This record gives sequence, C-alpha cells and structure tokens, in this order.
Amino acid sequence: MISRYLIPLALSMAILLSNSGSVLAENNSTYKLASGDVININVFGEPDLSFGEVRLNDAGIFSYPFIGDVRAKGRTAAEIEQILTERLKGDYLVDPRVSVSILKYREFFISGEVKTPGGYPFQPGLTLRRAVALAGGLTERASEKRITIIRDQSPGRTPEPATLDTIVMPGDTITIDQGFF
Repeated sequence: MISRYLIPLALSMAILLSNSGSVLAENNSTYKLASGDVININVFGEPDLSFGEVRLNDAGIFSYPFIGDVRAKGRTAAEIEQILTERLKGDYLVDPRVSVSILKYREFFISGEVKTPGGYPFQPGLTLRRAVALAGGLTERASEKRITIIRDQSPGRTPEPATLDTIVMPGDTITIDQGFF
C-alpha cells in the first residue's frame, strides 16, 4: 500500500531533479569565467589531479599540476574541461575524464541609493529587483527610473539604462540614482 504512493513520488522527484540539473548546466555552458570565480576540477579516478576549490587569480588564470598556468578568463567551464583533457592525455593519462564546475561566481556591485551598497555574491537567475533586496532595499530618495548598469563583459564598459527586471551578471556594477521631487 505504501509502495503505491512512493513510486509516483520518486518519479516526480527524479523529473524535478533532472530538470533543475539541465537548467544549471545550460547557465554554466555559456557563462564566461573571469577573475574571482571559484571552480571545482575533478579528474575521474585521479584524486591527486582533482581539486575542490580553485580560485581564478586577478588575470583569470589558475595553476595546474604537470600543465602549469591555464588561462580561464573568457572561457566556459566546458572549454576548460577540453583544455585539461587535451593536455593530460598522452603524457600523463591514457583517457582522462575531466569535469569542471563553477562553485562560486564573482560578485556584482551595487551603489547609489540603496541602504547597504557594496559587493554581493552572484546567484544564477538574479534580477536587479533581487539585487536591490540583497542590498537592503531602496532609500527614500531612490529613483526606479534612473538606474544604470555597467556589464563586466562589455568591451567599452559604458553604463546602460536598466530596469528592476534587468538580469544581473557576475561582475556587473549597478548604480541607482536619486529621483527628482
């Protein structure tokens, strides 16, 4: 009698977990790494070549045994997997199976008319509205219409107009100006 209820529950949980994993994989597949990101490197069956936390330095580089420095800035986790696999194959391992995942994203920054300006940890799916909530909310003088964002990945790093529904990315700098009364 109990098993009659457990099977549909188990199937529902499996579907939910598989869907959430694909969303996370999709976000990580296009995400470009940069200084401040923390990644996990796992080489199947090789504990000496697996690292729980690797923080990218100011230049977006990390050091790896037998290989030396690996430039991760501007590359995706999948591209880093491919680089490590190619460099480990042959001289060190016959058929390396490497996985790279992002443990912590670099911070975004919010300033201006918020109660607690500063840097905050990025979370996938973050909107400007949620970023403002993390910063303690808007002050009484804040303008919801005079918001700019400077994208970390933007080549010109010029401020762009934004709304509270704008998606925030790691490394972005958000400024909320005063409203005129």
